[in-house]
This record gives sequence, C-alpha cells and structure tokens, in this order.
Amino acid sequence: MRAYNFSAGPATLPEEVLKEVQAEMLDYKGTGMSLMEMSHRGPEYSALHAETIANIKQLLKIPEGYSVLFMTGGASSQFAIIPMNLLGEGQTADYTDSGAWASKAIKEAKMLGNINVVADCGKEIPTRVPTMEELNLTDGAAYLHITSNETISGAQWKTFPDCKAPLIADMSSDILSRPLDVSKFDLIYAGAQKNLGPAGITLVIIKDELAERCPESVPTMMRYKTFIKSNSLYNTIPTFPVYVLCLVTRWLLAKGGLEGMAKQNDDKAAKLYAAIDESGFYTGTAVKENRSSMNITFRIANHDLESKFIAEASEKNLKGLKGHRDVGGIRASIYNAFPVEGVDALVSFMKEFEANNG
Repeated sequence: MRAYNFSAGPATLPEEVLKEVQAEMLDYKGTGMSLMEMSHRGPEYSALHAETIANIKQLLKIPEGYSVLFMTGGASSQFAIIPMNLLGEGQTADYTDSGAWASKAIKEAKMLGNINVVADCGKEIPTRVPTMEELNLTDGAAYLHITSNETISGAQWKTFPDCKAPLIADMSSDILSRPLDVSKFDLIYAGAQKNLGPAGITLVIIKDELAERCPESVPTMMRYKTFIKSNSLYNTIPTFPVYVLCLVTRWLLAKGGLEGMAKQNDDKAAKLYAAIDESGFYTGTAVKENRSSMNITFRIANHDLESKFIAEASEKNLKGLKGHRDVGGIRASIYNAFPVEGVDALVSFMKEFEANNG
C-alpha cells in the first residue's frame, strides 16, 4: 500500500504518472531505450520538450511575449540569477519578506545590489503575508519580488499586488494549483519538486522584453537571454524531470485544468482547516485570510504531544507530517497530486488522537 505522503517536497506525484514512467522506463515509445539515455536534441525528446512548453502555456493561458524556460538549481539559484539579470547599477529592487523563503531571496539579492524590503512580516506569529497598504514601494524600482506561498509558515497570497515595477514571484509551492493571470507578472519561477515533477528542474516564465535588461558581464549560463534563444537547450538539459513534468501537465489537462484543480485543492484544504478550527486541541499557525491551500500548518497546545502525533500518524501510513526544523509543529502538504482520501485519513486520525490525548 502506498503511503499518504504529506512531505513539502519532494512531494507526491500522480500515481497514474508514476505508472506511466514505470512502463516506459526501459523502452520509451518502442525505441528500445529509456528517455534518460536519449540525446536532448533527438526527435523523441524534442517532441516531448515542445509538448511540455505547449501544455504549460495552455494551462496558464500564457499570452504572447513570454517564454517558458527550463533551468536548474531550484528557486535558490533564482534568488541570485534574478538580481544578476535585472538589477542594474544604481537601481533598487523591492522585496516583501513574508517568511523563510522570501528572507532567503532577500539575503541573496543584497549581495548583488540595493534592496528595499517594502514590508516585513516574516517573523510574525500567526504567520501572514503583507497587505497592499503596508507596501512601501520604491519609485522607479527595478522590480518587486514576492513569494506567493510560504511553504514553511503556511501563508499564501490570495490576491497579488498591483505595482508599476515589474512583478516577480517565487511560486515554487503553488504553481499550477489555481488559475493565474500571467499578464500581471513579468517573471514567475518555481522549483519542480512540489507541484510539477521530481527535483532537478526549475520552471521560469519570463516576459521576453525583461530578459533584454541583462548586462553582458553576466556569465552565459546565468542569462535568461541564453535560455530564451536556445529554447532551454544551450547545454544538456535534465531530460527526465522534463519528461515527468510533461506527464504531469497531461494529467492536469485531463483533470479539467487549473480551474478544476483549484476547486479540488480548496476542498481538501477546507476539510483540514475545519478539523483544526472545530477542535480546541489543534491551532492553525497562519491567519485565516492568508491560509495556504498547499501547506496546512498547525500546532498542539501541548507541544510535547507533537512528536507522539507524528510518530503515531506514521504508523498509520500518514508520512511526512513533521513541521520544518526551523519552526516545529505539524505540516500537511497537500499539493495537486495529493489524494482526497489521504486528507480524510488524516482528519480521522486527528480526531482519534485528540480523543485519546485531549
């Protein structure tokens, strides 16, 4: 029996996708080879590469003038690549600090240029994201950077800021989980290992004209322009993660696209939050209006019981519920591929655990 995997990433993949990967592992489309053994410039991979980009454009309704790129290094590499490409000499970039990942992006950017933290609620408890009224935006900023969903704190932007500067978002933990107006953004990036596929690939969606800002002093492999001009094939691409990403996008399209996925995600999260709110035993850690639909974080008033909760849950095949090491507590990550049955199983266990320990 497969475990219910609540891990924040690498995370659950659709079972249908894993079975298809298994079936094609040794012989991809009758070629007698695994896709992992094929040239990234051969016809089989080229067709899959093109389909993956097309599927992402269809799911997100990406307008003309944007490129879909496959890079490496996860969101962490983008923390430095963004200011290297887009923060010119003498310019200031605006950042919001909403938690651990936003803070990491700020730390890297400060090594490369002038950064204005326009709102800082990163260490507040209950956790949240900034309001529009809090944003102390810089006139003429190079860009505004936000983290759409804080995986560790469980706080998520529900509506996005309107600003004159180019808007950039780290969407690593909620990309493709809900419909999105891409035209409001100039750059979106996401590590694959939560909602897209296995670790090893970073999805970047960038407005082409923004990429032209990059100075010639930036190394070739760290320029967005390089990836746009080469269709992300300047060097040997991690073909296997792109292959799995292609299968996941097919699965999403078959499930009704992002509108259907958003309803399912909201319903799953609502069940868990109801179980927390209806109890005097558990407490959610994010303010209600900013609660994530991807990462549900909560505590037990008696923190000493949390390790027992996690251990007993694991015995019932509910895996990966331990909160991040920096904050503790309990975290249930329920990305797109996480099954509804797993949420029901966790809710049932929560009630049982409360009855036995409350």
